[in-house]
Amino acid sequence: MGSQHATGSGGRRALLPMLLSYAASGGSLIVSSAAQLITFAILARFLGVHEFALFVAITAVANIAVHLCGLGAMECLVRRVAREPALYPAMLGHNLILTAISGVLLVLAGAAILPLFFSLSPDPATNVALITLMLVTNVVLVRLIVLAEQIQIAHTDFASANAVVVGFALARTAAAALACLVFGVGTLAAWAVWQFACHVLVALACWRLVARRGPPAWRILREELPLGLYFSVPFILRAVRQNADLLVLSLIATAETVSSYSVARRILESSYLSVEAMNRLVYPVSARATAAGLQDALPRIRKLLMAAVGISTAAAIAVYVLAPVLPHLFGQAYVSLVSYTRILCWVVIPLASWAVAVEALGASGHQASRAMVMGLGSLIGAGVAALATWYAPPTGTFVSFYLIEIAMVVAAWSVLLRIVERDRARAAALAEGQPHGG
Repeated sequence: MGSQHATGSGGRRALLPMLLSYAASGGSLIVSSAAQLITFAILARFLGVHEFALFVAITAVANIAVHLCGLGAMECLVRRVAREPALYPAMLGHNLILTAISGVLLVLAGAAILPLFFSLSPDPATNVALITLMLVTNVVLVRLIVLAEQIQIAHTDFASANAVVVGFALARTAAAALACLVFGVGTLAAWAVWQFACHVLVALACWRLVARRGPPAWRILREELPLGLYFSVPFILRAVRQNADLLVLSLIATAETVSSYSVARRILESSYLSVEAMNRLVYPVSARATAAGLQDALPRIRKLLMAAVGISTAAAIAVYVLAPVLPHLFGQAYVSLVSYTRILCWVVIPLASWAVAVEALGASGHQASRAMVMGLGSLIGAGVAALATWYAPPTGTFVSFYLIEIAMVVAAWSVLLRIVERDRARAAALAEGQPHGG
């Protein structure tokens, strides 16, 4: 009895730091999410429905490009440095080189193509300059800021990582409030300049924080290039899938529909942050726990699934209950916002469920399998979402959303369990092949 009590007490003592870390991680993401929603609300009110719809459309393109920037090198940094901290200088240099090369190419391509579809100024040269500014802001600078956060996570310095997340969100809110409430900014062209200045200041602050960990070693680690691509391609395809409906809606629906739907989507993404807080906390630990294979980590992964379902269900209920407050924040012009939000809020449950499986695949180094699940799911999902949106907007959009996320649950867990069985069989074969005795 005494030993059992001691063990239980020790288990509780071991659990407490994890709970405190999750509370801090979750709290930072919740604060960040709230700040982002306030920023969105300010911009929605002051830019107006039409300018805000234009902002949403350009941001949707940037959201796809940002996953290409860096070619997935950030995941390699977190995974490798969590296991071998001495690799940090090489992994940092690897990241910065790939971010610079891919960032320049993406900005140049966007500056050549996007002005054909979007107009922020009647003057062609000014229009190109403003769109280029938005691309630098939302692709290159965002990627550098997120990299600073991931560097802290790789060193299990979650306090600094949380500070980056919260500081970035609050800085954007402050910039929006200062620009719109104080200086009366009411056009996307003017906001693009304010947004760029804000991101530059945040990036400089973040890299002062990173500098204390030492300089980079300027080289590309060739063995990590395929794994980085395996990691980034699914996110690129998922970004295409996530923005296909928005891009199609912008072609065939009213500005109010596009704007209300984009806000509802942002709220859905914010409700997922409580699950993301857990995933970002356990990823480095999972990388170490699965170093010898997934079979021993399966009980842990199942517990994470239960936690994710519980957290996401609570988040969905909270969003559903609080949805009527949204028009007071974003403005009465967004007439569809409450209904769209209540329809979408439950998607977070299947989303959280399959995210646990793909995070486990990534942490264990099964990037090819992870890429296959996310890549095929996103390719098929993008087509389904685009077609459903085109033929039955917005009802088809909502139906496709649920079908895609439920299919992802089935696919992700099927692949994970198949790899677990393979690893278990390999471990058993190795054990049988070992000589008996000491």
